Amino acid sequence: MTTVPIPAGWPATEEQARTVQDELRGRVVTDEPGPPPGSGHVTGVDVAYDDERDLVVAAAVVLDAAGLAVVAEATAVGRISFPYVPGLLAFREIPTVLAALAALPCPPGLVVCDGYGLAHPRRFGLASHLGVLTGLPTIGVAKNPFTFAYDEPGVRRGAAAPLRAGAEEVGRALRTRDGVKPVFVSVGHRVGLDNACAHTLALTPAYRLPETTRRADALCRRALQEATIRQAPTSRYSES
Repeated sequence: MTTVPIPAGWPATEEQARTVQDELRGRVVTDEPGPPPGSGHVTGVDVAYDDERDLVVAAAVVLDAAGLAVVAEATAVGRISFPYVPGLLAFREIPTVLAALAALPCPPGLVVCDGYGLAHPRRFGLASHLGVLTGLPTIGVAKNPFTFAYDEPGVRRGAAAPLRAGAEEVGRALRTRDGVKPVFVSVGHRVGLDNACAHTLALTPAYRLPETTRRADALCRRALQEATIRQAPTSRYSES
């Protein structure tokens, strides 16, 4: 099992991590529309942890955007590179996610993160961080609104309502299934918010969460189970 090392100079404290966020946040591109939904590749990334064994596994699953068939997938195993701090979770995940993306045999196209982009207290969640580091178009599709306020969107699929920090729209609550709790979409990098919502709807033909997220989640959980089995010590029994 090859383990992704923690990069040299990786932030070790909250202060260092926030300094990096401040430095990189200004590089986020928000004035590009991004690729059209239903074209090219779209890739989901997700991670799973085993804190007791100091393991994090990242998965990247590439889908054909037109039919949502799996084109390629890759995983990477790493050490947990940062303590758990709300608002700084990207620093726990980025090194291993980058390794999973690098292991893909084809271009990922649009990357969909199970988390936040601009809908983040410091306007720099995982989707934005990953987008800036890779140059790829990215969006965040989260299961909850973090700390932001929103009005309930209409009950029908496709209804949306602004996700707000005061008067600022940082994302949208988007209904992907009739009468089901919305997901929370935000721009990561090189994609507009309207297009991010359109991609999210294209990726949710049957379930609340995007197919990219569902498939990446399943893959990283399987890979974590395999990694923990390989790492577990072998018991030896003597015959009586």
